[in-house]
Amino acid sequence: MQSKPIRKPPPEPAAWRVLPNLLDYQAARKAFSWEEAARALDGLPGGRGLNLAHECVDRHVAAGRGARVALRWLGKRGERRDLTFAALAADSSRFAHALGKLGVARGERVFALCGRIPELYVAALGTWKAGAVFCPLFSAFGPEPIRQRMAQGDGRVLVTTPSLYTRKVAALRGALPGLRHVLLTPGPSARGGDPEPGTLELSALLADASPDFAIPATAPDDPAILHFTSGTTGTPKGALHLHRAVIAHHHTGRVALDLHEGDVFWCTADPGWVTGTSYGIVAPLAHGITSIVDEADFDAERWYRILAEQRISVWYTAPTAVRMLMRAGAALARRFDLSALRFVASVGEPLNPECVIWGQEAFGLPIHDNWWQTETGGIMIANYAALEVRPGSMGLPLPGVDALLVRRERDGSVTTLDAPDTRGEIALRPGWPSLFQGYVGDEERTRKCFAGGLYLTGDLATRDADGYFWFIGRADDVIKSAGHLIGPFEVESALLAHPAVADVGVIGKPDPVAGEIVKAFVSLKPGFDPSPELAREIQGFGRQRLGTAVAPKEVAFVDSVPKTRSGKILRRLLKARELGLPEGDLSTLEGDP
Repeated sequence: MQSKPIRKPPPEPAAWRVLPNLLDYQAARKAFSWEEAARALDGLPGGRGLNLAHECVDRHVAAGRGARVALRWLGKRGERRDLTFAALAADSSRFAHALGKLGVARGERVFALCGRIPELYVAALGTWKAGAVFCPLFSAFGPEPIRQRMAQGDGRVLVTTPSLYTRKVAALRGALPGLRHVLLTPGPSARGGDPEPGTLELSALLADASPDFAIPATAPDDPAILHFTSGTTGTPKGALHLHRAVIAHHHTGRVALDLHEGDVFWCTADPGWVTGTSYGIVAPLAHGITSIVDEADFDAERWYRILAEQRISVWYTAPTAVRMLMRAGAALARRFDLSALRFVASVGEPLNPECVIWGQEAFGLPIHDNWWQTETGGIMIANYAALEVRPGSMGLPLPGVDALLVRRERDGSVTTLDAPDTRGEIALRPGWPSLFQGYVGDEERTRKCFAGGLYLTGDLATRDADGYFWFIGRADDVIKSAGHLIGPFEVESALLAHPAVADVGVIGKPDPVAGEIVKAFVSLKPGFDPSPELAREIQGFGRQRLGTAVAPKEVAFVDSVPKTRSGKILRRLLKARELGLPEGDLSTLEGDP
């Protein structure tokens, strides 16, 4: 069921404070070229190529913007630290020198296992300056996920904290023969102790290094970032991205997130997830704006306080966070001055229509859903500042992105589906700069992603007559019931409108007659208790909204719906637990130690 579109006022400066960057969508698509987008960046001096770190920090210092705050770090205990572009440039240069002193070669992998602390961002930029490859890991990973990723990615350097090293890494050293250096931050001198055996103190390395570093020639196709997928459908895959990805990060930040000079931007994602790197590090820094980094975990009141006190103008978050804020109530939002907020966007799991509409109630702004993947490296389909928002829709493809719907045939070919409202797999025509180079060490998996000159995403959607895309689900999540193909997302979105439902995950349960039936796992809002009566009420609500063929035949109550830390519902885990099957890779499970 599609909700009523949210139409916006004409884009007049008095009403919008700034004119949206994209005003005429069709004209922008027609005129766009990636070559022109690349010219918005500087490139290395002397025509020596393109480097992510140069575009994020050094070019701003050279242009006289060094005193501007690049990152404002908010510590979990109330600390605050401002890093200017000049300071970030100097510290990242020191890190690049330190890597050189350690003998780290171009193309080697530097892993980071730490929370959202300033050293993480310095390490990313310094790694790119040195020509090495940066790979961030979630600090909540357990030892086995760390070992698996570092072995698969051939990690040579690890930046981490003493606590994480002791608890999660020290015992792995024998299983990681390629790991040559572990850099601890804060170092033992800051803690008043001795260094851990086999480790180095990062602060000491940086103190001895020069703040000036000449970035060597860097080709746009040199490797820069290694991101592991969140593992919702199996073992994680390491997607390798190149320095040229910064072109897409800059362009999508401008068009999809509507970044302007003077904005204060907050991306709530951890850099261990691709969003936290592409839009928590690269895009805002490439635009030369101030980016907020919050070390602490989610807390509704803290988040509203940050939005108010830091005068956030553009906010990029995840559907899980939005639903948690909804649970806290719109009244809490109205206690804070959010008048600086101009644009709100969300990514991770498709945004349910109720969340979009709730944003209008709580903030006076709709929440703009967008869609992309670890493999695409940047936003591909989005709802835009100046265009109407259709709640539940992913939006329209970005200028420079050709998105189609296709059907995979048995012979390996693909057929393009042009009719409106036809279900198909989202396919993208390669040509944008942030497309991954491939999965490290897995050519077969890489090959399966491409057919007919297209990148096949594995995500199913429909497209309406106006070109808006509507998410259905992963191809392997779709439920086949009595001849119907049912997307779990549409069922979840409908049930979320019930006043008792806080969150929901939907799977297909094998059935001897229908093939599969729809089963919903529901967590309840405070004040509601599980009961057979409430389960029947939710089923009836689903039938009214969806019809008997699509509505859930079974409803089970759970304390929480399992998700990855990036907010994606782990439907395969729900299914495995329901059927007593092996649970598979749980390394990205939200809340897993």
